[in-house]
Amino acid sequence: MSIDLALYQPDIAANTGTLLRLGACMGVVVHVIHPAGFALTDRNLARAGMDYLDKAALVEHNSFAAFRDWQHEQNRRLVLLTTKASQSAYQTSYEDGDILLLGRESAGVPDSVADASDLRVRIPMRAGLRSINVAISGAMILGEALRQTKALPAMTPFTDPS
Repeated sequence: MSIDLALYQPDIAANTGTLLRLGACMGVVVHVIHPAGFALTDRNLARAGMDYLDKAALVEHNSFAAFRDWQHEQNRRLVLLTTKASQSAYQTSYEDGDILLLGRESAGVPDSVADASDLRVRIPMRAGLRSINVAISGAMILGEALRQTKALPAMTPFTDPS
């Protein structure tokens, strides 16, 4: 098992493409919980996902209820990244199998989804500022969770694919 990313009803294709590219590079499964605010096609994701989309592990769920059924079957903890949390994402102990849930860019998640999460964390930031881009937030906390669980990919020599 590993850490997974889950995107709740994403509404910006570029962020989803970026997170799929991140998932491909880090060896992390990315779940998309529908409905998304755009058609989930290679064409819509290609600019940010580049040529990494075919290397990404993408799982789509028709609804949050379907995702929750899957999560419970897998017995996995749901960790919500939210600006409304009081716990720092950097003072949290992540566990193998955690699913990091990112909300919609435009609206986060509804209270019912927040209430369904096992843990809520936020990224500490300067007062008076609202939020960090969802793809950047996901990358920051995924890196920390993979570091803590010793699941970062091994360092390999760089090879130019061209």
